[in-house]
Amino acid sequence: MNEYRGIIFDLDGVIVDTAKFHYLAWRKLANDLGFDISLEQNEQLKGVSRVHSLEQILGWGDKTVSKPDFEALMVTKNEDYLARISGMSEEDLLPGVKKVLDFLTENGIPFSLGSASKNARPILKSLNIYDRFAAIVDGNDVQKAKPDPEVFLIASEKLSIKPEKCIVFEDSVAGIEAARRAKMLSVGIGEQEVLKDADHIFADFTQIEIDFIKKIVTK
Repeated sequence: MNEYRGIIFDLDGVIVDTAKFHYLAWRKLANDLGFDISLEQNEQLKGVSRVHSLEQILGWGDKTVSKPDFEALMVTKNEDYLARISGMSEEDLLPGVKKVLDFLTENGIPFSLGSASKNARPILKSLNIYDRFAAIVDGNDVQKAKPDPEVFLIASEKLSIKPEKCIVFEDSVAGIEAARRAKMLSVGIGEQEVLKDADHIFADFTQIEIDFIKKIVTK
C-alpha cells in the first residue's frame, strides 16, 4: 500500500476563486477601450495566459493596438487585478478549505502550492496563509503549462518528497492529467463528469471529511 506523505494544492478554484477579480479587471480594460465583455465571454478566458486573453478581448472589441500599447494594457490589467485581490482576507478562502489546512498544519503534514498563477504569492499573503506552505511553486517558476507535470514535480522536489508519495488537489482537467503524468494521487474539486479521471472527486471542500484526509495521508 502506498503511503502518501505530502500534499500539493492548485490555487484558483481550489483554495480561492479569483475568476471574478480577473473578470472585473478585464471588463474595466475593455470599457476603457470603448466596449464591454460578458460573463460568458470571460468563461473563455479561464486558464488562458494574459497575452492570449488580451488578444481575444481586443478581437471581441475589433481593436488593434501597437506592441508598446499592448504591453502597457497588460500591465494596467495586472495592476488593477492586484489592487482588487489585495483586499482579500481569510474570509475569501473557499468553504471548507480552512478546516483542511488547519488539520494539515496541526498534524505536521507538509503541503505546497502548485499553481500557474504568477500572482500566487500576493494572493496567499492576502488570504493570510502564505506562511503555512512548506513550498510555493507558481507561474514564475515553470516553463511548461499543465497538463505538463513540471509544476507538480518541482513542488514535490521542494517538499523533498517523491512524486509518487504526493497528493494533488486540482479543479481542472489539465491539472488532473498533470498529476497523473507525475504519478501522483489526484483529488478533483468540481464536477464528476468533468473530472472523471481523478482518483477521488468532491464538489468542494465542504464534502471532504477529515477522516478522508487521515486515510490518504500517512506521516
